[in-house]
Amino acid sequence: MNHQLPSRARRRVLATACAAFALAAAPWQAAQAQSTFPGKTITFVVPYPAGGANDMLGRLIGQKMGEALGTTALIDNKPGAGALLGAGIVARAPADGNTLLVGGLATHAASPNLLKADYDPLTAFEPVGMIGRAPIIAITFNESPYKTLKDVVDAARKDSQAVMYGSSGNGSPLHLAGEQFMSVAKIQMTHVPYKGGNAHIMDLIGGRVPVIFDTATNAMPLVKSGKVRALAVGMPSRLPDLPNVPTFAEAGFPQFEFTAWYALFAPAKTPKDVTAKLSAALARSLKQPEVVSKLGDVGVTVADGDAAALARFVPVEYERVGQLIRVAKIKAD
Repeated sequence: MNHQLPSRARRRVLATACAAFALAAAPWQAAQAQSTFPGKTITFVVPYPAGGANDMLGRLIGQKMGEALGTTALIDNKPGAGALLGAGIVARAPADGNTLLVGGLATHAASPNLLKADYDPLTAFEPVGMIGRAPIIAITFNESPYKTLKDVVDAARKDSQAVMYGSSGNGSPLHLAGEQFMSVAKIQMTHVPYKGGNAHIMDLIGGRVPVIFDTATNAMPLVKSGKVRALAVGMPSRLPDLPNVPTFAEAGFPQFEFTAWYALFAPAKTPKDVTAKLSAALARSLKQPEVVSKLGDVGVTVADGDAAALARFVPVEYERVGQLIRVAKIKAD
């Protein structure tokens, strides 16, 4: 008697056995992939053009984290849509920890409250850790009649149309900081939004717009090089590199609190042990003297890279900035 199964039945048995083996092997393969992470180049998506402060920060952190993880880092600049373009790319990337977002205020608080984002900033990412914070610095041009922040406020109180402040666009951190200051100082100024780039800075240097509430990452190099004059810095104490520039509190406005912040995110559902490795590498990188020094040069106070702290911070910041946008009736360009 021929005990061999018909060929069709043999194929079914073989397919069933293969499927069972694949199911049994899947957890092992996933664990193996996680244990060997990273195993390949990690891409750091910077949602801003090359050459700016955000790009410098991303390249510095990417290099140091690559060294800490024993791999190489690739910086991928994806500017556009108020930083939503780059953030969306990471939100849709495979959740394996090999594609990360150098995000912050724009990607997780400002732009999603202003524009139609194709991701949810509160659920589309796994927090890796906070990189650092940068205060707002009020700057003016060198020949400006405003010698102090009080001079700006006095001029605005005399004539609500007299003082203009520039920004890189509606809903940008610079715009939000200006709105926050007007609320605190109980004044009105005229907002002049630019279309990104450095046009607002060039007009400030040329005296065509008198005041900008800029992030320290952008303002510090300008102040240090003597291209603009700083009026006040949004920190609890004076910056060591700008010892002669008063804080907003010293200038008479202790209620003003606004900082830009920078953080690292992975796509949602990235395995917890992978996120933990990334967070540990970030924390290690942030302790390096070179990182502390270079970020300090642009006014960034480094954080500790803790993922849990970032997870608690983002929803609060999203709501705070959203409330400011709603109250000020800020609309996108």
